[in-house]
Amino acid sequence: MSLLRLLQLASPALPIGGFHFSQGLEYAVAEGWVRDEASAFEWIEGLAQRALGTLDLPVLARLFDVFSIQDLDGVRRWNSILIASRESAELRAEDLHMGSALAKVIAEHQLCIERCGIERPSYAAVFAFACSEWSVAKADVLTTYAWTWAENQVLAAIKLVPLGQSSGQRIVHRLTSSLPNVVAAALVMEDHEIGIGTLMQGFASARHETQYTRLFRS
Repeated sequence: MSLLRLLQLASPALPIGGFHFSQGLEYAVAEGWVRDEASAFEWIEGLAQRALGTLDLPVLARLFDVFSIQDLDGVRRWNSILIASRESAELRAEDLHMGSALAKVIAEHQLCIERCGIERPSYAAVFAFACSEWSVAKADVLTTYAWTWAENQVLAAIKLVPLGQSSGQRIVHRLTSSLPNVVAAALVMEDHEIGIGTLMQGFASARHETQYTRLFRS
């Protein structure tokens, strides 16, 4: 049952609006930084290695741990750290929007994150809360979260570059070959190692706020 619940969280049919966000990719395409299958893979894989794997996943692991022992001070601390680490208003708004939307979804399954005292939960916080309540293994939590992120990025690239479906599947296949190592590194990362090294994503996200034409909200 825990596997089925986890697959539900990974489903693209989950009504949390993940398809609205490109995380700066739309601006990167507009500027010609991402223009084909090879550059799309390079962009997404770089974010997986230096942002997802060094910020989101290790913080997700810590959120899962503190939820598991009901350390609510720890929950609020790591949730605040993650939100404060977002480099632009759009990235921060995306995280809070998806967190709020996922909280509404799991509330229908009698999981109320509000009881943890988080006024503005991040997406990772709500994801970790649901997984801890459903007794999902931590490594599976991080792997599923990483897969969902990667799939959303590839779907955005397919629309924006644009790429064909076959190109998208080739990118997904290459990404899934590296994601296990990204997850493994995140699981053993020390607190002082957490952070991001994706300068151009931050720049792209900030410039996206005033981009003339936009399909995505970030």
